[in-house]
Amino acid sequence: MPSLTPEERTALQDAVTRLLADRSAEADVRRTMETEAGYDPVLWTQLAEMGVTGLIVDEAYGGAGAGPLELEAVMEAAGAALLCGPLLGSGVLAAEFLQRLDDADAKTRLLPGIAAGATIAAAALTGESGAWTPEGVAVTADGDALSGAASYVIHGQSADVLLVLARTPDGLGAFEVDSGAAGVTIHALPTFDHTLRLARIAFDAAPGRRLTGDAWAAAEAALRLALVGLAGEQAGGARRCLDFTVDYAKNRYQFGRAIGSFQAVKHMAADLLLETESAISAARNAAAKLAAAAPDADAAVSLAAFACADAYVKTTADAVQMHGGIAFTWAHPAHLYLRRARADAQLFGVSAAHRERFLTALGA
Repeated sequence: MPSLTPEERTALQDAVTRLLADRSAEADVRRTMETEAGYDPVLWTQLAEMGVTGLIVDEAYGGAGAGPLELEAVMEAAGAALLCGPLLGSGVLAAEFLQRLDDADAKTRLLPGIAAGATIAAAALTGESGAWTPEGVAVTADGDALSGAASYVIHGQSADVLLVLARTPDGLGAFEVDSGAAGVTIHALPTFDHTLRLARIAFDAAPGRRLTGDAWAAAEAALRLALVGLAGEQAGGARRCLDFTVDYAKNRYQFGRAIGSFQAVKHMAADLLLETESAISAARNAAAKLAAAAPDADAAVSLAAFACADAYVKTTADAVQMHGGIAFTWAHPAHLYLRRARADAQLFGVSAAHRERFLTALGA
């Protein structure tokens, strides 16, 4: 995949930041997260026109053909704005899963629509255990008929097409399934973060079309890229949360002084600066390693996965404390970031699992 120059990458990030400042302000997020779809179709179209929905899709299929570095930069902006939408699920996880398969016909049929934002795809890669491993796959295939259930499917409720990992007599296979097909039942899962849409999808002899290629290798590659995107989102969200918390500490007065002048608050802010800067560094390092196909790319991605998750959770939790009682209310934006942080920290596995993978990669 071609990479943009650092200047072009910064310009892209700035353009996305400006768009989201206009269309994904706090009021927009609160309104959008309560809708059935969970995203703003107008904003989704604008992101598509900028090439964001097809950012990592190959140019041959109408995408931008960019890579992990560009994705991470865009996701920092998305995380800072608490973007509601299927960007991570459709534009990253599902798109990369399909790209990594060998099915030229499926790519030709599906990728242009995904890149243009006209088709929303959802990757169903794990079952109720949420293990994100071959053992976690709970869908089985009898020929082209799928049975079982997939869970934690990002924006599964909004999907036009499902890309499903299933067990077959000859190993794991990838299947294309119409979300409206007979035998497909989609249930929305309750989420702690109201900006996130997850679904459980049950298959009862549902008709599918098997796609060619190494299904698990494609899923692994898609998950690696999605983790880089998620790390960028977490780093961007943490930095935004720190910024408005510091602004509050500068302008909130008690006992005739700004609370930011109190030593305890200064120390908390300094700790959070270290957390957020470390998260940004980890996310960008993982993107660079993955883009370069470095030997230690897997270790870098796993490091970013737990470091960014932990930093985001700590930053948002401490930001609530630094704001005092007002941030404990649902009406304050710190509450929204705290919920996003805690949901993101479990989206593709908990930090302990990523730490274990990191240590395994170092040992290897």
